Amino acid sequence: MKRILLIGAGHAHLELLRRLKEEPLYGASMALVSPTALQPYSGMLPGVIAGHYRLNEAQVDVAQLAGRLQVEFVEGELAALDPARRLATLASGAQAQYDYISINAGSLVDDSLPGAREHALPVKPFHRFIRDLGNPKRIAIAGGGAAGAELAMALRHAGGLVTLYSEKPSMSPGLAQRLQRALRRRGVDFRPGMAVSAIERGPLVIAGSSRQEFDRVLLATGAKAHPWLKASGLATDERGFALVRPTLQSVSHPEVFIAGDCASLQQAPHPKSGVYAVRHGEALEQSLRNLMIDKPPVPYVPQPRALSLLTCGARYAIADWGRWSAEGRWVWWWKDRIDRQWMRSFTTWKEKKA
Repeated sequence: MKRILLIGAGHAHLELLRRLKEEPLYGASMALVSPTALQPYSGMLPGVIAGHYRLNEAQVDVAQLAGRLQVEFVEGELAALDPARRLATLASGAQAQYDYISINAGSLVDDSLPGAREHALPVKPFHRFIRDLGNPKRIAIAGGGAAGAELAMALRHAGGLVTLYSEKPSMSPGLAQRLQRALRRRGVDFRPGMAVSAIERGPLVIAGSSRQEFDRVLLATGAKAHPWLKASGLATDERGFALVRPTLQSVSHPEVFIAGDCASLQQAPHPKSGVYAVRHGEALEQSLRNLMIDKPPVPYVPQPRALSLLTCGARYAIADWGRWSAEGRWVWWWKDRIDRQWMRSFTTWKEKKA
């Protein structure tokens, strides 16, 4: 019996578990380690903040799902990984041996800005962000990417006074223009080309010669790798993300699979987003099945483009796919349907035929 250890309950592992509902994985004992039993779904979090969803509607009960699949659930966080000994150590001090391990623990937010660690709240990990956000009135957001823009409009819709600082767009020009117009319409104080240079006690945001005080400063800056990835001895890229083969196996340790934001695909780089991570989960499921019958893992082939659906505070959203984009209330309802179907897929079970 092979021991398979899953670290994290991100999109890839959720997709893996969803597929195991249809057909169990024979020949393996599995355990899932996650910081929380209730995994927030990032795609619906802006809707939660804006008041369109209750929090429980945007959470997957990972512990319950794992239990129904005969997967041991362990609430905790990975602190260290020793691939040479095939040993994972949790923050609690508990240890777990494995034959194969799959890591889908997401990423952290880049908090290298002076004062960020002391005076700002990062938007990841999501469960801590939800817990600590509170109900601030004057809010600054550092980072004007899609995530920062969605968050800004959701908070503005909920009644906050929001200032969004952005150094430069990290998206296509067409999407950037649509988002900028949406931010202005929603009343967000959008400051393009104005990067935050420091955060001081107050909290006080320093951006060039500007100094402004807020009730809360949020970090939605770029992704940062978990420090234990590089410390483990796994091969990593220059930013500390694990280098993986097309099969999502570590280039240095083939018994280690890495999916989602943790992974850096050498031969097929792509954005770090949930859409791609779900496809990682599809390949991961087939690879694990193959390993149980002594077949090789399958390669993950990224799609050339991915659909982005971004909410704009109210029941209004923007769609972006390659060179095509659109916006309107109908896009929001389209996104709402997709999100609700995704969440239902974890709680509906087919009746087994006698």
